[in-house]
Amino acid sequence: MSSAQYDVLAIGNAIFDVLVRTEEDFLVKHGMAKGGMALIDEARAAAIYADMGQATEMSGGSAANTIVGLASFGARTAYLGKVKDDQIGKLYTHDIRAAGVTFDTKPATDGPATGCSYILVTPDGQRTMNTYLGAAQDLSPADIDEAKIAASAIIYLEGYLWDPPQAKEAFLKASKIAHGAGRKVALTLSDAFCVDRYRGEFLELMRSKTVDLIFANEAELHSLYQTSDFDAALNLLAQDVSLGVVTRSEKGCAVVDKDGVTLVPAAAIDQLVDTTGAGDLFAAGFLFGLVRNLGYENAGRLGALAAAEVIQHIGARPQVSLKELAQQHGLAV
Repeated sequence: MSSAQYDVLAIGNAIFDVLVRTEEDFLVKHGMAKGGMALIDEARAAAIYADMGQATEMSGGSAANTIVGLASFGARTAYLGKVKDDQIGKLYTHDIRAAGVTFDTKPATDGPATGCSYILVTPDGQRTMNTYLGAAQDLSPADIDEAKIAASAIIYLEGYLWDPPQAKEAFLKASKIAHGAGRKVALTLSDAFCVDRYRGEFLELMRSKTVDLIFANEAELHSLYQTSDFDAALNLLAQDVSLGVVTRSEKGCAVVDKDGVTLVPAAAIDQLVDTTGAGDLFAAGFLFGLVRNLGYENAGRLGALAAAEVIQHIGARPQVSLKELAQQHGLAV
């Protein structure tokens, strides 16, 4: 992997996050499924935004959060995602580049505005997302930079990309280029509702070796195999993919491959504030450990550390140097 120009290149929906703390009754009033992600149109986006209180706004998107986390660990990173050439698109581009990520995807000059996700955080720290994809859904095969893909040790794809048809084609093109260059492809399942929509297609991606590594949380794993038996689902995952990583909140994570299961505990926290980005930042730490050949246990520990940092404040981006945080916890990176 050391021959790669980039450690990880992520491809995802470039989404600007608008986060607000709210009570459960706000979710009920707007007919939201707590803890999930719903795709919404521009009119519903406007209605939700108008009813929200004071918000925190920052660039986001699942794979983008992961790649920013990787950059914070000191990885060489790149990102492909579509924004529009509008004010929010310019803010988004500035934010991700300022984090040390190479981001050269050409912005759209017409069509829908830059995508936004309206994220409601309830007192228990759970996040409920309402996403207007906007320009993000127009990511197409033409936006796939073949040279950057071939020069990246791992290509990281978000399951949400499977919603827009053009993005799906871009996803498959990137995987083919990566494997042709001897690289690895990782997929995060993103959301249990996303798995419900595309269960058969996700399983086919795994079984056809289009993806080599799967990231999932417990709910996504149960949805994927339609069983409430965790161990049974984990065994099926081991049969379907070269490497599977399943996060279990306070129970830590399970890493499974053909040689067995590695269990890694969660990192301690003082207070749960906002779970937005927990899985994204876990993936950042794990992928960093993987490209640095630190072993599954240390990779899991790095993931747990990054997730613990991000859930103790509002927003899905780290507020400290993850490299320094890892060093403070005895993980030499």
